[in-house]
Amino acid sequence: MDTIAATVRLAVRAEARVGEGPVWDPGSGRLHWVDILAGAVHTSDLANGWTTTRVLPTLVGAVSPKRTGGLVAAVTEGFADVSDEYVVRQHVLGDGIRMNDAKCDPDGRFWAGSTAMDFAAGRGALHVLEADWSTRVVLDGLTQPNGLGWSPDGRTFYLADTAEREISAFDVFGNQLAGRRLLCSFADSDVPDGLCVDAAGCLWVALWGGGRLVRIAPDGRMLSTLRVPVVQPSSCAFVGPDLDLLCVTSACEGIEPADNAEDGTSYDGSVLIVAGLGVSGVPVAGFAG
Repeated sequence: MDTIAATVRLAVRAEARVGEGPVWDPGSGRLHWVDILAGAVHTSDLANGWTTTRVLPTLVGAVSPKRTGGLVAAVTEGFADVSDEYVVRQHVLGDGIRMNDAKCDPDGRFWAGSTAMDFAAGRGALHVLEADWSTRVVLDGLTQPNGLGWSPDGRTFYLADTAEREISAFDVFGNQLAGRRLLCSFADSDVPDGLCVDAAGCLWVALWGGGRLVRIAPDGRMLSTLRVPVVQPSSCAFVGPDLDLLCVTSACEGIEPADNAEDGTSYDGSVLIVAGLGVSGVPVAGFAG
């Protein structure tokens, strides 16, 4: 694979245990992202690096802006409304299960993958939250559902299962999936985590523990790799007014600063911005509820 030459800079200096779920909010011009294990929901102004934080009384996998204001969150218990008050509106998960990554589809539904706390095989599922806050399980028998994304035309859905080291593609019919097929698989040393899709229909996938992202064609071909100065890149999203900047979250859980500190400074747990990629992202809809 080709190595991408791009400019990588520090956007938000942080020490997130597991930074995840970056999502651009075009209404406020800010980035929302979470620290799963800390239950922290961060909102960052990327122009100056300022961040405000709200800590929830639970683990939080991801959030999305609501079209009516505030945020919807995928949390340990299920789905929560994070507005003036914090309210879990759908308790859909049992003991030992939590929500992981989540994202809105083009119609404003909020899709979230659940996983066992110990990542036990087959105990995960894919859930969808409708605008009226009703839910349904779309897919079960998963292990560690993680990165989610849709093709630019909204007709194909992508889902990474981190523990299984694979990404699947599906045909989309509203809130239903069909035609599951393996898009690509990874070696044991490559751990696919969060992902996003660019306007050309290619996937950008963070490789946890690999210090890089890969760009994958819609047919599953590995096109190129992007190295980043963190050991554990966790997810990515296109951000900025023109969606031409790639935001990369990361995690410091389980690693020593010396593992990735050539100049004595570790960026693990921080948020990075990548410029000069020559591609842009697809707008992500807010939650319609």
